[in-house]
Amino acid sequence: MWDTSKDYRILIAKEARELFLRTIQTGSFRGNWNKKASIDVAKQMDPDLQSLSYCYLEGETLANCEDVEKLEAKANDIIKHLGGDDWNHKFIKAAEKADKERTEENVMKVRFFLDTILGLRRRFMYGPINDPIIGIDIRVGEIMSVSKHPNADALMVCNVNIGDRALKVVTNDLTVKDGNRVGVSLLPPASFMEITSGGMFLGMNGSILKEVDGELGQMPKGIPMEALNETRNMIENFLKP
Repeated sequence: MWDTSKDYRILIAKEARELFLRTIQTGSFRGNWNKKASIDVAKQMDPDLQSLSYCYLEGETLANCEDVEKLEAKANDIIKHLGGDDWNHKFIKAAEKADKERTEENVMKVRFFLDTILGLRRRFMYGPINDPIIGIDIRVGEIMSVSKHPNADALMVCNVNIGDRALKVVTNDLTVKDGNRVGVSLLPPASFMEITSGGMFLGMNGSILKEVDGELGQMPKGIPMEALNETRNMIENFLKP
C-alpha cells in the first residue's frame, strides 16, 4: 500500500497552491481578471488535496481518481478567471515598466502552480516513487541566447526553448552558449539579483550538462544521478515549513 501522505507529487502540489495564494493576494497584476474568484477556487482545492493525501492509491488508479479530475477542473477554472489561455502574456503586457520584472516573477509562480496541478495525472502514472524529482517536470531544452547578468558578473541569463515555450534561466556556468542542449528542472521561480529564473540547469562538478539526449521539451535520457542532486535539494527546501 502506497503512503500518499508522503508522496512528493502531492506535497509539492499543496505547497504550490500556497505559493499561488500568496502571489495572488500580494501581487499587483493589472488588467481584466477576477482576483476573488481565482483565490476562492484555489482555496476550494484543499479538500481534494487532503483526500489525495490519505487515499493510499497508486499508479493508474491514483491518476484517474475523482480528486485528480476535480483539481484539474479547478485549475482550468482559475485559468479562465485569470483571463483565459493567454493570461500570462496579458499580465506582462499590462505591467508598468517599473513593475515588469516583478510581474514576470509572479507570472512564473502562478504558472508553476498551474503546471504542478495539471501535471499530477501524468506524474501519478509513473507509479509509487519516493524521490523529490517526481513532483516536478524536467525537460530537454535548447539555449537560444545568452547574455551577461546586468547586476552580477558571475551569472549568465539564458533564453531556453523547452518545447512549448521559452524559459528564462539564470546560471553561474559562464561557459554556456547558444545551441547547448541542456536539462532543465522546472522549479519554483527564484530571483537572482533582480532577474527571475524559471528553472535550473542539470549539472555536476560546477558545470551544467550541455549535450543532453532526448526530444526537445521531453524528459532527458541517460542523465547521471549526480546531476539531479541539486534539484532534489531545491525541492526539499521548497517543502520546508
